[in-house]
Parts: sequence; C-alpha cells; structure tokens
Amino acid sequence: MAGFRLSPPPTMTLLVALLLCLGSSSSGSSSPPFQPALVLDMAKILLDNYCLPENLLGMQEAIQQAISSGEILQISDKKTLASVLTVGVQGALNDPRLTVSYEPNFVAVMPPALPSLPTEQLIRLVRNSVKLDVLEGNVGYLRIDRIVGEETMAKLGPLLRDNVWNKVARTSSLIFDLRYSTAGELSGVPFIVSYFSDPEPLVHIDTVFDRPSNATRELWTMASIAGERYGKAKDVIILTSKRTVGAAEAVAYTLKHLNRAIVVGERSAGGSVRVQKIKIGDSGFYITVPVARSINPITGQSWEVSGVAPSVTVLAKEAVVSAKALLAMRSAIPKAVRNISDIIRRFYAFTDRVQTLLHHLESTDFFSIISEEDLATKLNQELQLVSEDPRLIIKHTDDDIALTGDSDPGKVVDDSASLEALVDRVFKVQILPGNTGYLRFDEFIESSMVAKLGQLMAKRVWEPLKDTENLLIDLRYNTAGSSASLGLILSYLSDASQKRHFFTIYDRTQNTTREYNTLPGLTGPVYGSKRGVYVLTSYYTAGVGEEFAYLMQSLHRGTVIGEITSGTLMHSKSFQIEGTDIAITVPFINFIDNNAECWLGGGVVPDAIVLAEEAVEHVREVIRFHRGVMVLIEGAMAILETHYAIPDVAARVSKAVLRKWTDGAYRSVVDFESLASQLTADLQETSGDHRLHIFYCDVEPETLDIVPKMPSAEEAGYIIDALFKVEVMPGNVGYLRFDMMADVEVVKTIGPQLVKLVWNKIVNTDTLVVDMRYNTGIYTTAIPLLCTYFFDGEPPPKHLYSVFNRSTNAVTEVLTAPRVLGQRYGSSRDVFILTSHMTGSAAEVFVRALKDLGRATVVGEPTMGGSLSSGTYQIGDSILYVSVPNLAVLSAATGKVWSVSGVEPHIICQASDALTVAQKVISSRRAKRGHGNLSETREKRKMAKAVLLAVSLLLLSNVLVVRATFPPSLIIDMATILLDNYCSPEKLVGMQGAIDAASSNTEILSIPDPETLASVLTSGVQSTINDPRLKVSHEPGYIAAAAPPQVPELPAEQLIAVLQHSIKLDVLEGNVGYLRIDHILGAQVAEKIGPMLLELVWSKLQPSSALIFDLRHTASGDISGLPYIVSYFTEAEPAIHIDTVYDRPSDTTTELFTMTELLGQRYGSTKPLVILTSQHTTGVAEDVAYCLQTLKRATLVGEKTAGGSLKVDKIRVTDTDFYVTIPTAKSVNPVTGSTWEVVGVSPDVEVAAEDALATALEILALRAQVDAIVEGSAALVAENYAFEAVGADVADKLKGLLAGGEYGLVNTKAGLEAKLSGDLNTLSGDKSLKTTSNTPALPPMDYSPEMFIELIKVSFHTDLLEHNIGYLRFDMFGDFEEVKAIAQIIVEHVWNKVVNTDGMIIDLRNNVGGPTTAIAGFCSYFFDADRKILLDKLYDRPSDTTTELWTIDELTGARYGATKSLLILTSGATSGAAEEFVYIMKKLGRAMIIGETTAGSSHPPQTFQVGETGVYLSIPTVRCDTAGAGPAWEGAGVAPHIPVAADAALETATGILNKHFSGQKK
Repeated sequence: MAGFRLSPPPTMTLLVALLLCLGSSSSGSSSPPFQPALVLDMAKILLDNYCLPENLLGMQEAIQQAISSGEILQISDKKTLASVLTVGVQGALNDPRLTVSYEPNFVAVMPPALPSLPTEQLIRLVRNSVKLDVLEGNVGYLRIDRIVGEETMAKLGPLLRDNVWNKVARTSSLIFDLRYSTAGELSGVPFIVSYFSDPEPLVHIDTVFDRPSNATRELWTMASIAGERYGKAKDVIILTSKRTVGAAEAVAYTLKHLNRAIVVGERSAGGSVRVQKIKIGDSGFYITVPVARSINPITGQSWEVSGVAPSVTVLAKEAVVSAKALLAMRSAIPKAVRNISDIIRRFYAFTDRVQTLLHHLESTDFFSIISEEDLATKLNQELQLVSEDPRLIIKHTDDDIALTGDSDPGKVVDDSASLEALVDRVFKVQILPGNTGYLRFDEFIESSMVAKLGQLMAKRVWEPLKDTENLLIDLRYNTAGSSASLGLILSYLSDASQKRHFFTIYDRTQNTTREYNTLPGLTGPVYGSKRGVYVLTSYYTAGVGEEFAYLMQSLHRGTVIGEITSGTLMHSKSFQIEGTDIAITVPFINFIDNNAECWLGGGVVPDAIVLAEEAVEHVREVIRFHRGVMVLIEGAMAILETHYAIPDVAARVSKAVLRKWTDGAYRSVVDFESLASQLTADLQETSGDHRLHIFYCDVEPETLDIVPKMPSAEEAGYIIDALFKVEVMPGNVGYLRFDMMADVEVVKTIGPQLVKLVWNKIVNTDTLVVDMRYNTGIYTTAIPLLCTYFFDGEPPPKHLYSVFNRSTNAVTEVLTAPRVLGQRYGSSRDVFILTSHMTGSAAEVFVRALKDLGRATVVGEPTMGGSLSSGTYQIGDSILYVSVPNLAVLSAATGKVWSVSGVEPHIICQASDALTVAQKVISSRRAKRGHGNLSETREKRKMAKAVLLAVSLLLLSNVLVVRATFPPSLIIDMATILLDNYCSPEKLVGMQGAIDAASSNTEILSIPDPETLASVLTSGVQSTINDPRLKVSHEPGYIAAAAPPQVPELPAEQLIAVLQHSIKLDVLEGNVGYLRIDHILGAQVAEKIGPMLLELVWSKLQPSSALIFDLRHTASGDISGLPYIVSYFTEAEPAIHIDTVYDRPSDTTTELFTMTELLGQRYGSTKPLVILTSQHTTGVAEDVAYCLQTLKRATLVGEKTAGGSLKVDKIRVTDTDFYVTIPTAKSVNPVTGSTWEVVGVSPDVEVAAEDALATALEILALRAQVDAIVEGSAALVAENYAFEAVGADVADKLKGLLAGGEYGLVNTKAGLEAKLSGDLNTLSGDKSLKTTSNTPALPPMDYSPEMFIELIKVSFHTDLLEHNIGYLRFDMFGDFEEVKAIAQIIVEHVWNKVVNTDGMIIDLRNNVGGPTTAIAGFCSYFFDADRKILLDKLYDRPSDTTTELWTIDELTGARYGATKSLLILTSGATSGAAEEFVYIMKKLGRAMIIGETTAGSSHPPQTFQVGETGVYLSIPTVRCDTAGAGPAWEGAGVAPHIPVAADAALETATGILNKHFSGQKK
C-alpha cells in the first residue's frame, strides 16, 4: 500500500503535532491538562462529520489561535472555554453554525420520525401545518408550515392529493406561503417542486452531500406524482420571512432559480440541511456541526447560511398584499401583450414585419417582470430589437395618453377673401439681390385646400418667382402641415413635360398605397428642374417640412443648408394599453422615397451645416460656387478621356458622371472639398480604379524631376548602403531587401559595385527571399534588367509584360535582357517575394511579372495597386487637380490588362509576419524534398532530385522509363500497403491508377544502396502525402515485437504491486486530489481490476473538492479506456460523443461515447479538474486531455504534448527487408472536427512541466474563491449601481453566467478581473462599471501660491482669437473645495483673460472628467445673477437621495452672463464631469455643442471591495434624475448640435463665430 501514498490528511497531522507541543509545554503540571485532548477529539469530530471538509484546511490555525498562547490551558471555567473554542472554530471555518457548548447534564431527545407515527397523528399533524384557500380572482393560497418527507408523502399521498394538490391545481395562480415553515425534510422537496414542473424532462434540482456517510445524493423532479400537477404555465408567488428555514428554503431557492416562482417577502433564515449535536469524548462538551450540505445544480451555490433573497423585498406581514398586487399586475400581462399585438396587427405600417413581431411577443419570457415599468421596458427592448424601427415605442407613463396621429384637416375655407388671407399668411415671397427668389412658408397647406388655392398660389407665389435664376425655400420655421401637399410643391419644381415619381405613402389604417408623382395641368408657371433650389432648415423645422427637405435631397432637386432638423416623429398613433400605465406609439404610415427607402425620421442633415441665422448668407456663397461646377466636371471628364490608360473605360465613366450631373446628383456639393470628394467617389465607383483621384490644392502641385541624376563612384557606395540590405540566413537562404526601384541608367552606372557588394553575396544561395515590403516603386526602366537575373540565359528572351501608352497609342513588349553583369540566379531555385500594402507602382510590376510567369512565390499583404505612371492635370484654372493613370500593363501570359487592385499574394499574412512565414514555407518544402546533408555535393543533390522525380512519377503519373536495380514491384507493393492500411485514404486519391500503370513497367531502379533508396522513398511519400509519420526503412535484422500478453489472473497482492508502478495518488492541502497515471488501462483490464481501483484509488479521490490529473509521464495506453476516464468527469445523461476512431485495415469506424453506468460514483461535471501535460505526454493520454479540454471540462496546464498517434504499424514489404511505418488508425474529435495527432495538444496555461503542479494548485486556490467573488460582485452592483433596474438585471445575468459555468475555467486573478470587467461592461453597456485596483489616494500637496500659479498655467490654456473670441481649454474638473481655495488665483490668471470677450469657445475635447462638485459653480458663470436656475437633479443610489444643482449666487470674479455666444467643443474622449457640464449647457440651450458625441461615461464611480478578497469594483452610484425618461448622458453620451470630427471642431467653431461677428460688423 505504500506505493499509493495513502497518508493521513495534512490537517490531522498538523493538529497532532500542535497538541504534542502543547502537552510538552505543560509537563511541569501535577496532572496533564484536559484541553489538548478535548481539542483533538473536537478536531476528529469535524474531520469525520463537517459537511465542508475542504474548508478544514484552516482548522489548525484556529486551534493554534485559541491555545498556542496558553490561554486555553489557563481557562478553568468550562463554559468560558466552550465560548473561546466556538469563536476560534467559527473564525477559522467562517461558519456560524459551528458552536461548542458545555452541557454536562444534556440529554439528547430524538423526536419520533414522522413515518413512525400512527396515521391519525400524521393526518392531524399535516392538517395543522397546511392551510388552503381560494382568494378573489381564483387565486390559490397554500400555506405549508412543515415540509414532510418522502415516506410521509407516500403514506399520506391520497389525502394530500384530494385535499391539497387537486384543489390547488384548479386555481389560476398561486400564493405559496412559507413564511412560517420552520421544519421539514429535504426528501420532500422533489415532491413539491415536481408539482410545479412538467413530467418530462426530469430536472436535476439539488445535490446533497452527507459527510458522515461520505455519500452524495442527487435530487430530481419526479416523472409520476399523486394528483394533478400545477404545471409550468401559471404564476406562483412564494412568500418568505426571516423564520423560513431548512427544507422550505430549499423549495423557495429551487423554484426561484428554475424561473418557476417569484419570491416575495424577507430574506430567509439561512438554515442548514442537517445539523447534529455531537458529544466530544466523555468531557461534557458538545459541538454542533452541519453534517450535510446542499448544492443547487443551476447556481452551484446554496441557500444555507446566506438564506434565499426575495425577488421583491417587503416586510413579511405585507407579503400577502404585495403578492396579490404582483399577481394582479402579472395577470394583466397576457391581456396587455394581446392588446399590443392587436394594435401592431391593425396599425403597424411595416406589414411584412408584423407576423415576426407577433411571434416574438408570443414567445417572449416575462417571468422576471415584477412591475409595469419592467414590462414596458422589456416590451420596448424586444420590439426595437426585432423591428429595427425607432418609431415603434413602448413606454410607461403616469399620464393618460390621448390617441394621436396626423392632424385632421382644418375647417375648409371657401370664400375668396379668406383664401387670399390664407395665402398671404402662409406664403412670403421676395426677390433678393442677384435675381434670387425667396419663398418662405411655415406650414404646408392641407390637401383639401390645394385645388381651391391653385389660382391664388400661381398668382401670389409662382408668378413673381418665375424669372428668378435660383430659389431659396425657407423652412426654418416650418412645423406643420399635410404630407399630401408635398406633391404640389415638388411638381412646381419639376419639368411639366416629364412625369416623375416623388414618393409613396402607405397608410396601414386604410390599407392604401398612394404614389405621388408630378401633377398634370398645374396653374401658372412651373419653376422646372434646371434652376437651383436651396432649402433652408433649422432645429425648429419639423414634420412635413423635414419630409420636404429629405425629398429634395433624395430627388437630387435641391441643396439643403442650415441646421439639422428636429427629427419630430410623424405618421404615428399613440395608444394607452387598457388597464395599465403603458402606452405604445405605432407608425401607421410609411413614407417611402423615390429610391424605395422608407424614411424612419431622425432629422435631416443639411448638405452645408451652418447656423440657421447664417443660412441665407451661406446660400449666396453656394450659388456662386454652383455656377462653375458644370465647367469643372466637364473639364475633369475631358482630362480623363484624353489621358486615362483605358479609353473605353474613360468614355464610359465620363458618360456616367455627366449623366449624374444632369440628374442633379451634384447639387449636394457646396464647396471645392465636397466636389472633389464626390467626383473621386463617382470616378472610382464607375471605373473600379481606386487610382483615379481628384483633389484640391491652393498652390499648384510640384512635379517630380523625372530625369535621374547619374551618381559618382563615391555616391554609388552610399546609394547601395542606403537602399540595399543583404544577408545569408540559416539554411543557405539569401535575403535581399531594396526599398526603391532605381532608373536603369543609374543601375547600369552602379552595376559593378552592386554586383560586388550585394549580388555576389546571395547568388549562390539555395533559395532567395526578395523583400519588397517597403518598396514604393518610382522608376520602371530597370524592371526588365532585374527580372532577367531570375531566368536562364537561353534564347529567345522572356516576354515579361506589355505596356500600352495612352499618349502614343502604342503597345511595347517588355522582354528580359540578353546579357547581364555577373551571374544569373536562374530559373530552377526558389524565389520568394515579400509584399505589403506599401509595395507600389514599379515594385508591383516587378512582383506581378515574376508571379504571372510562375517564377516566384509571393508572401505578405496585397500591394497598394499603384500605377506605372500617373499624370496630374489642373482642371482649367481652378484649384482642383486630377490624378490619372496613363499607362496600362498587359499580362504576357494572358494578354489581358493587369488588375488595378494590386498584387494578390500566394500566401496572405500580415506584412510583419511575411519573412517568418516565408522561412516556414522554405523549411517545409525542404522537408518534403528530403533531409539530405546541406554540405553534400551539388552532383549528389541533382541525383536525389532525379530520384524524387522518379518516385513521384511512379506514384502519380502514367509511365516511367529508367534504368534501375530494384524491381518496380517494390514501389508498387509499398503503394499497395499505403492503399490498404493508411488511416487517411482520402489523401491517396489517384494512387491506384498509378499502380496499374507502373505494374506494366519492366525497367528496374538503378540506386544500388538500399538505405539511400529507403531515405529517398521516405522523402517522396512524405512529400506526396504530407504526413511525417510515414517512413520507409531497410532493416535486414528487424524482428517484430510480439503482441502484448493478455492480463493474467493475478492475485490481489500482485495486482496492487503492478498498479503501484503506474498510478500515484494523494490528497493535498485544501482537499485537492492528486492522481498520476502513467498508462491508460484498456476496457478489458479496467473491468478485471475495477473493484480494486475503486477501493484503493477512486474512493480516496472522489470526495475531494478538486482534482489534479497528472499525465506528464503518460506515454502508453489503450484507446478503449478513454470512455471510462472521460465518463467519470461527466454526467450520466445524456451520453456524449467524445471521439471517432477510424481503423483502415478493417475499414471500420467506431464512435466513442461516455458511459451511462459506471462502477462507483462519478466525480461529476462541476468540481474543478486540472490536467498536467508535458512534451512526453503521448498517444491515448493526449486523446484524454484533448477530449476533456474540448468539452470544457478540464484546464490543461504544462507543456504542449508530443503529438503522437493513435496506432502506428510497421509493415514488411512482401519478402524484402524494406518496411513501411504507417499510421493505421486515426482519431477525429466530434467537437473540433480535427485531431491531436501529429500536432499535439496545446495547454490552456503553458508552463514548464516541472512547474505545472505548483501552477495547478494556484489555479485551484483561485477558483475556490471565484463563486464568492462573482456573487459578491453581483450583490454590490444590484445594491449600488445608479440605475436600479439595470443593476438588478446585470446582477441576475452575472449570476446566470456563473451558474452556466462561464467562470469555471478562469486561471488567473488578472483573467478573472478581465472577464468580470468584460461581462459587467457587456451586460450594462457602461464602460465605468468594471473591476479596478484599490490604489490609495495621494495625500494633498501643500503648494505655495507661486506653485499654484505655475500649476494653473499648465492646467489651463487660454487664447484670444480674431473678433474678440475667447478660447478656454482645461482637461479635468477639480473638486469644489479644492477649487474654492484657489478660485481667486484661477480668476486672475485664467478667467480674466477670456471673460470680457464677445464670444467664447470652451474646449473639452480632451477633458476626462473628475469630481462633479464644481459643476454648479462653473455653470453659474454663464448665467445672469438675477435669476436662480435649476441645473440638474442627481440621484445617489446607496443613500436613495436626490440632490438638486442650482446656480450659485456668489462667485469669485465676473460672470460671463447668459447672452454672449458660447460654443463647447467635444470629442469621443470627453467624459464624466465634462459630460455633465455639456449636458446641462445643451439642455438649457445655453451653448452650441460642436464635435463628436461624448464618451458616455458616468458620474465619478465609487470603489467597492468584494467581500474580503483582493478584488475591487468601480461602480457608478450617481445618475441624473430624468424622472424615468432613461439615462441623460450616462452610457449614451451627449450628441453635438453640429457633428464634426474632433480635430476639425475648433476650426468649425471659429468659422461659425467669425461669420457671426463679421455679419454683425457689416
């Protein structure tokens, strides 16, 4: 038995040693003290009975704490001693249930077991503990004060069925009252839970471990019960109180986490499954010990000690009332959902989405809903998710919602005076300077009035405007009207001779679709489609005005200038859901533009974004620009048709672009920049050539001097050193890098030095890598010369490519040079070219030429797709220029034009990895070609190459004629062995035909040396099949190993001795099992010695809390043992497909599954399992590790395994001395579809094999804390996160992830914190909710006034811009008290520099936030002192208080006031307190925000420690109180009024203010 190392648990050993020491310390006493014996007996009781044996690791520390100082020896009062021992053991094991008492007269009283009572007493007892009622609304009320066990259930089954369950089953919902349930048996839990479950499938609801018997029992729902089931559909509310304890807690906890019941009331008592009071020796002392424990299979946690947390927390006495209200609310859910579904069915405009929405609503799980607010939020999320329609909205409101929709037509006006007054009121017409018409109307007239107003509108509107050159339509104040009148306005802006479709309106309520086209027979003059129309918008433009602006853009009929429109929701109806405070807003009309796109609102973005008050002036600038656009477009197309390398493409592109101009597509361009961008996009889209480009430049671009300068001899040396890098790498691989393509004359001039210093160093290498990753090209003239070096010199010259020159219309063939300086590299050796996205123009031509001709393997990234030559041409005398490729390259192989999209590598990888990848390919090719000595003579290499070719031809072609020594049948027999035995026959397709062809060949092989032939054949077959395990050997003296003997019927003692050599086990500190197996036993052996393994090995390890499975030394085994091992670490049902084994000789496939029946208890699927591996782990052990890793059942720690094989045979080739080593079976994992063979198994945590055990112990120590850390984190978030509903949801989902095993494979604290952060961020959408470190705050610095001044100068940046515009930048907000102390210094050195400006820009683009305490003070500077303004309300979750932020009366320094212009710059980095400031200023309309949407961070978060662990959470606890309207900016950010890139925000802001102040001065 010594070989098994079955030593006593380390805790017991330490206790004995401790007590011996204590005994010796008191040797001077007249009699030995009783305390050490007492403690020893107490420890033994704990070891044998405590339900958490893994926690006993710390028991010796507790005892030492209590007695090492001698305190225990000096305590003579036994009750005091009991109290001290209680404190010690509770502190060590962190379990308040453990108590020690001194009760010399205690007499244990065992209450009679319920089943033993007479039936009459049982009935009386049950009747007294069960109360049943049916409340109003057919709500059942069932109170159970004692959970009876399975024997009592069986005995009283008919009584309970008839008097309880069958009556309960007929109710519509149930209140299950466990507030007074203080006794019961856990065996009764499955009966109760089964009544609220379906018969199938059975559900695992609890696992109970009993320590005295060391037995684990799984509790499942029951397939058959007495009476009717309540089922899973009806609502169940469980009531709990502080007194609810024991089995009742198990019922509540189970049904809650099965999502079958909602718990209402107080947190339960946190009792135990079973607690025993055990006498300690004969001392009169007793210890109370929990001897059994419950583990919920869903959560992996228990209700013991901590209790069951209710879903709705109320006082126990109020629980019934709350439950009734909750049931009433939940009973309304189906009706509310039906009403919502009916409204969607009747009104929702996207009829094709209705069924999907209804089906989704029908299948939505509403179990977690405990309030109407929850229901509204849930419904809105689900509808938005499926519909992708922001107009479809559900919200909770305290106000009644009136039916809303499109406004009804007003009163019809008939008399002429009223009609004239209406036209005069609605329409304002002017003729502006420059013959520009101006038309303003602030509402669209109702469709019913259109016909009546025709004559008047023609006279009062269109007649005055008919001769203007351009038209301004002012919608800046347009907020109302009917969509039906849009067609009339649009018709006047179209050609009367052409019918054009404008838009379509689909009305769901009427089920009508109406198309709006140009109207015939208009009264008065038509403005037409040729003249410019400019639509002015503002933030007030709403409704039909927005639709008009949107259509003018989509129809390409006008240019929109001004501010982004309001985004007002139109064509929707709002309905109050009957009996609730929930309202739904449904779009019943779809507004579909001429491109068949449905407009979903959201505001119209103008083509030119300017302030509304500056829009008219900006229109004048755009009109001036538009007058020259046509000339510029025609000029660009003329240049394209003249110079572009491919004439037919140029003509097609020109025609397409001019057509776009005619169709109005260029009305959206408003300046040179947007014109260049639009033209470039159109050119590239229609041509497919990204090299075509139009840009604008204030000064004429410089042209490169294309005449190269001839270098001197000295300069040539510098050029070579600068441009070329050369190296001979291991394996005689040459490396050549050059970063520019020089002119051919320059190359010829420096040629002798180039050959001597560069080329001669690499020309004799076996393979060459040419690095073009940094070569951007330039000259193409040297390409033929450079390519020539990579071809043989025999005539005729090689055709590389052809060049078509558009300027001359000539095609030139480019050929290799007839002669070169120095030695050629030739055509036979491998060349690899490395590329990147930077590789361009001439360098690309070089790469493409060699790739096109099959001369090089290209590795890296696709090249940039440059051109041989591009001309830059000015468009007229404008600042626009066109870059046009004027040469086309034609392939020598196909005659087709080379693609303009760059060179696609043969092997695509990151440029940074290209050299490494090339080296791997080179090594792989060499391995396939043979492993000959690198120093062998070139003649021998030629011979080996010829023989390899012969082998390949014999195997893969039809004929071969060579002189040979060995008969062709040798190779044919080898090939036959492969066909009959190789485990991957799919790789041998075509080999049979080769054998048939080779069998008719009567020639013989000429290699006289059989070892050489074997080596060559090995290389040939490995190269052909790409499998390094295939080997051919010549072994005249080889004797095959005998088959392994059958396991004999050995006596037990001998079997033990055999097992000792291959199995080692131990139970390490912390109840961590350790199992080392050096040979995987097969099924036959396992069955023979199974009982012995169970007794001597498994029974010692199964109770462990975690297991380390050591396979570092496992190099042999039988595949039939795989299911046995894997099954012990999985559940019995369902059986899992773990491997598929194909055996080629028998042509059979065996699928291996886990086993449903095993000898002994399983280790299960939840306890941690770590497998140790090394580079020596091979064969079946690799399969075990790979299976458990891919099943996510084990964490692998150590080294990558050997990459062995399942089965390899050595087969003799007929009667020769040649042998073929061949894998005859293979393993395919059903999860991954691949295998561990050859490649090995990669560990999850890679460390040296000798460090693997220590690393595994560290991982398991961490995992023992994971559940508490995640549960603790969930509790902290639920209790403190600023948004309560989100916090609760995040907490529930986080615990769900934990229960689902998401944290089961965490390996490091950093990994745990990273995953926890990631999950918190994903679940909440809040970047500030995360793990953090507990870095202590730095102590405050004692600055002198001078130091403060210098610090402020660094922290703030001010400037005075043109037009007396102030600029203020600071990148962090300070604490109010800190700022208050230095306010005067800030005012003097910062504020006074900008306070007297006419306008101010506050730059917060780099402001990362800080404390929010100073926000109210800073805001106050931008409002007047005579009015106190409520800035915001802040809600603090931990204290449940709301604080109002008001402007401050007394400030240091002068105010800026409320009237002067204020612009704030933002970016995606603007966060925290800066966002609060931006939000306030935008909400109150005090500032214009320019830049990017802010970060969407949070108010400064608080740091919370998770329990007593070293993990800390950053939790935002404060939010803006928006009265239920959702987050203000937290998580979403603040959207700017004018969105521009952050780096352009300052320029945009200064431009706006400059124009504003310039206009004032005019």
